Amino acid sequence: MNKRHALLATAFATVCIAGLGTAHAADSDKEKCFGIAKAGQNDCASVTGTHSCAGQAKKDKDPTEFKLVAKGTCTQMGGKMSASK
Repeated sequence: MNKRHALLATAFATVCIAGLGTAHAADSDKEKCFGIAKAGQNDCASVTGTHSCAGQAKKDKDPTEFKLVAKGTCTQMGGKMSASK
């Protein structure tokens, strides 16, 4: 990856994370739920840094990927409130 691609990836990740922060602040009735997202349906960056934004999960129910769900429903869906290490 050359410097230009790295710069673009960093800028894109920043926009994704900033957008999620805004959405999360506005939707205080939502919480991150790890391990329930299907491939390509995660809500933002992987906690391991393997990708930088939404829709880039490679496999179903990856414990490092999250979806925003209604508060109190995560464990009922089989997810966890924090990423697995």
